[in-house]
Amino acid sequence: MYARTEVRKQASGLANEQHSGFGRRGFLAGVGGVIGASGIDAPGTADAAAPHDARTKNGTDNGLRPAHFHGTRQLLVPELLLLPDGPVRGQAVLVDGGKFRTIGPAEQLIAAHRDLQPVRLDGHLLMPGFVDAHHHLTQSFGKAQSFGQPSEIFKTVWEPLEHALDEESAYLSAKLAALEALRGGFTTVADAGTRAPVDVGAVAKGTEEAGIRCVLSKIVSTGTGGPAHLARWEGHPLIHPSLAIAVPEDAPGEVIKKTADMCAEAGAVLQIHVNEHLASVERSLKSVGRRPLAYLHHIGALGPHTLGAHATLLTPSEMRLLADSGAAISYNPVASAWKGNGVAHATMLAAMGVRFGMGTDGTRGDGFRLVDAGETAQRLAYGMASGDSVCGAGRTWLTHATAGSADALGLGKVTGEIAAGKAADFLVVNLDVPELTPSYDLRWELVRLANRDQIAAVVVNGTLRLWHGWPPDWDGHALVARAAKLGPEVVRRAKLQRVEPV
Repeated sequence: MYARTEVRKQASGLANEQHSGFGRRGFLAGVGGVIGASGIDAPGTADAAAPHDARTKNGTDNGLRPAHFHGTRQLLVPELLLLPDGPVRGQAVLVDGGKFRTIGPAEQLIAAHRDLQPVRLDGHLLMPGFVDAHHHLTQSFGKAQSFGQPSEIFKTVWEPLEHALDEESAYLSAKLAALEALRGGFTTVADAGTRAPVDVGAVAKGTEEAGIRCVLSKIVSTGTGGPAHLARWEGHPLIHPSLAIAVPEDAPGEVIKKTADMCAEAGAVLQIHVNEHLASVERSLKSVGRRPLAYLHHIGALGPHTLGAHATLLTPSEMRLLADSGAAISYNPVASAWKGNGVAHATMLAAMGVRFGMGTDGTRGDGFRLVDAGETAQRLAYGMASGDSVCGAGRTWLTHATAGSADALGLGKVTGEIAAGKAADFLVVNLDVPELTPSYDLRWELVRLANRDQIAAVVVNGTLRLWHGWPPDWDGHALVARAAKLGPEVVRRAKLQRVEPV
């Protein structure tokens, strides 16, 4: 789990963070090295080992091929490496058996592993993959159906849509969502549970075939099925079981408490939507006399194993409950813009030491646009009113969309950052583009300027899953064509209740 003291330490430094010159060229000028026409040339990598040259020219990856990421062991030498403390140069990573085994000076690693041909990623950043802390993988066919609708649409759009799915369409929806997520730089997605009348194995099949890591929930509002689900996926390399109750009102208090205890014992997370819409808050007040999050605390279901989705309508006392209990939330800024009643006060949560990740809520699977939306939403909702020109700075949103999200999902020891012993879930991002030239502070620039079309490669568990937007080992175009045909059939069958514009 993310140490709350470290979160507070990071939050306390936000107000003082300004442009630090820690971008590619500003940083490199400070530490030496030769800056060429396309950026930099890392010292110590052009030696007798003759690494592959992946320097870009006119938008192409000269010499870099999918084969360079094959095999159980790779020695990668990027131009820049995004570590927890920020971007660095002159470093290399050894990937072995699907994990980062060693990270250190490139010259030393090349000398120590002369049996490996180093893969030189000049002009590229190697960074952790994004982690989507809140998704609905079986809602792919209805995303555009939610546009322009009233905020609380799960009864009119999402439930009918998912109820219209069968095994094939649920599988196809999940695989399509997984492909979109990979294209957007996500290496992990958390499914919050489907209402489709199918076995969740269909969802697991879709994500596993796509090759993305998945925190897979099963909705257990009836109080049954939890132990079997947790045991079914125990030890799976890519599927991490989780339990879910859609909203507190869907289950009796004793069922929610029992499920929370089960998750705590199993080291899994309980996913539950809380304080998302005004209507749900008022229903909770009328039915149990407490707001949803306060009710979870009252029944003893709020703890480090709890992941509350959205939490856009929190009182100061509820924020304090989150901080004191160690519970986490998923901050879903795009969902707030598309269909929400509010924006979670993420910068306040960070300052209070509340654990939080960032999620798409199935809106769009694009990690760079997610972090941009996260910073923008804070600026518009809170920063402008208080004169906060920093609004978390670039590092906050990158951290919470990677390591922070992994921690919120209970995967802090598995993924979310480039560190020895963690899964090799990473992106290779092209830096030699007009959008990032000149570069002064890379973390800010990744949040505000980077695009998913700069992602050359997506690697999950040490295996190349995406190459320039498409899977190298299965037919992504055929999947898209199949979904284009089946998706409208599912929507027609669902008979959605939409509010049409006048």
